[in-house]
Amino acid sequence: MSVSPFESTLAMLIRQRGVLGCLVVGEADGIVVDANVQVGIQSNVIAALAAALYRKARLCSAAAGLSTVGFLQLEAERGHVCAIGRDGLVLVTLAEPRAHIGRIRGAMIESLSVLT
Repeated sequence: MSVSPFESTLAMLIRQRGVLGCLVVGEADGIVVDANVQVGIQSNVIAALAAALYRKARLCSAAAGLSTVGFLQLEAERGHVCAIGRDGLVLVTLAEPRAHIGRIRGAMIESLSVLT
C-alpha cells in the first residue's frame, strides 16, 4: 500500500475547525489527485470548480500585470472554497460559512511546499 505525498497535509487541514474537505487537484483539468473529504461532499464537483476558478484567476492576474495569485477565496451562502496553487497543482479547502478563514489560509500557505 503506497502512501500519498499529500496525505499528512490533507489530514492536518481536515482537522481545522469548520473544514468539510480538502483536496489536491490538477489545475489544468480539475481531476482529483488526492482528497480527504467528509461523507456527502462531491469532491469531483468541488475539484472542477476550484481548478477552473484558480486557473482563470491566475491567467487574469498575469494579464493585468498583478503577478501571481497567492490565495483565492470564494465565499458563498453555504460555505467557502479556498485555493492556493503551485506547479500545476491546486490545494483546495471547502469550509462551512462559520469557519475561521484566516486560520485555514495560514495552514494552507504553510502547506504549499507539499505541491512541489
